[in-house]
Formats: sequence, structure tokens, C-alpha cells
Amino acid sequence: MSTPSVEQLRFNMIEQQIRPWDVLDPEILGLLQKVRREEFVPPAHLGLAFADLMIPLRGRPDEAMRLGQVMLEPKMEARLLQEVSPRPHEKALEVGAGSGYMAALLAGRAQRVITLEIEPELAKMARDNLQRAGIRNAEVREADGSQGLAAEGPFDVIVLSGSVADVPQALLQQLKVGGRLATITGGEPVMRATLITRTGEATFTTAQRWDTLAPRLVKFPEPSRFSF
Repeated sequence: MSTPSVEQLRFNMIEQQIRPWDVLDPEILGLLQKVRREEFVPPAHLGLAFADLMIPLRGRPDEAMRLGQVMLEPKMEARLLQEVSPRPHEKALEVGAGSGYMAALLAGRAQRVITLEIEPELAKMARDNLQRAGIRNAEVREADGSQGLAAEGPFDVIVLSGSVADVPQALLQQLKVGGRLATITGGEPVMRATLITRTGEATFTTAQRWDTLAPRLVKFPEPSRFSF
């Protein structure tokens, strides 16, 4: 039996993992064909580029998971992208650049993307990967993204590429009216994919779409734990 080609593996990822997860927007499916995921995966894990799992980006896998230094599963990235549905005139902010892959997907739909990464090694990885991929409308900044980037706001789209206990108000205030924020909220054993839409100057709607698990983004506040 012959070894599947890279394009066959990409096709299988889309048809067997992503489409069955209700990612049906033809533009997003086309983008997943176009943006070469394997170019954003660390060389040591290249064989996992199209697998239905998280990929550690540096160091030991357990440490990478603890620090949130992973690529999320392809279906998770695709579904979050579909939830916020960037449009060609819009500006997007991502927190947690990682390898730069989600920023590349956002850049395929939005006019401009700024992605924040607190870990210098990962910020360089994301910057290099985006540059090699020829993506010119995504900018990587080395920064703590837990308070967003008010100086560049407001944004039409915000994606937190990891989980948080709750979305900070400071980030919600950086959404334009009509803007959408997607992330994963809550704590183990159950987290929820969450879409927040700003419907007015002081009003927001929240929809929790499906149960999942994802590593924490660092520096975001955790709820107090009381002991009695």
C-alpha cells in the first residue's frame, strides 16, 4: 500500500475531522486547503501535522500542555474560526500566537491580524512561519495578551487560542459593536467553547457551543479558591 501524499492527508483531515464537526463554511474549508498546516508544525512533530490531537510546540509534551504551548486540534481551530467568521474588511486580534497557524487562518479572511505571544521563542516561531508562508497582513507581537491591546482596538474579531476561566472585561471592551470573541471557558473536567458578541455599547450576548478541553492561556486570572 502506498504512503498517502501530503495533499491526501490534508484532504482526510478536512473530510474526516473538520467537516463532521459542523465546519461547513466553504470559504473556511477552502482556506484549510490553502494554508499549509505542516509548515506551522515543529519539525520534531511533523508526522502529527494532520492528526486529531494537540501538538506541543516546545520542550516536553507535559510541560508544553501545562504552559499552554500547543497547537490546538485542527477541528478546534477550524470551528473557532467559523464561529467568529472574519470578513475581508475586519481587524482581528489573537491572544496566544503559538506557531502562527491560527493567525494565518485569520489573515486569510480578515484585512489585518495582530497576534500576541508572551513566550519569546514562540513569538519568533510564529513570526518566522508567517513570513515563510508569505502572509503579510498578520503581525506578531511579543506581549502579555491577558488585557488585550487597547491601543490598537477596537477589534471586529478576537480569538483566545486556549482556555480561560472567564473572559476579562478589558478584552470585551476592545470589541466593536457587532464584534465577536471566541474562546474556551471554564475549568476541568468540563469547559465550553464560548462565543461572545457585542450587541451594543454596554450589551453582550454569550453562546456556549460545545463541551471541550484546552490548556490554559497564561496570565489570565483564575477564580479564587476558598477553603473552609
